[in-house]
Amino acid sequence: MSKRLFLGAGLAGLGAAAAGLIGRGRIADSASAETFEIARSDAEWKRLLTPEQYYVLREEGTERAGTSPLNNEKRAGIFHCAGCDLPVYSSKTKYESGTGWPSFWESLPNAIGTKEDNSFFMRRTEVHCRRCGGHFGHIFDDGPPPTGKRHCLNGVALRFAPGEAEPAST
Repeated sequence: MSKRLFLGAGLAGLGAAAAGLIGRGRIADSASAETFEIARSDAEWKRLLTPEQYYVLREEGTERAGTSPLNNEKRAGIFHCAGCDLPVYSSKTKYESGTGWPSFWESLPNAIGTKEDNSFFMRRTEVHCRRCGGHFGHIFDDGPPPTGKRHCLNGVALRFAPGEAEPAST
């Protein structure tokens, strides 16, 4: 085996190992540090959620950009956690970020929790449902006024309820 082939195979193996470890099973690990009002076994979550919802909400996965119908949702209403149905975001704070994921500049009061996420060799702020711990996505500092925040969310982690949207708190 040549040195180039050996190094290439080693780097590919390292990348595959990292990809397999990142975003997998971290809710269970972090749940022991944080308790939630709604706690279910993995079997219960798998029975209640679609495979895609389970991957995102319980394994902190990410849906492919541009695949969520909620990215184009323009009606007034409230976005709920797909895991426990907690109202989490108002359509009044939704905006087009150009990222391919539903984006909001603010959550509803007492709806989310956050924690530091150091996966993919970077420091980010992970956002999750404060009631069941379901992973929504990440918060970045490149959003519009008035908060300057971009809550970049997985649409599969949300359920939209059309109707009158709650006002933003800022």
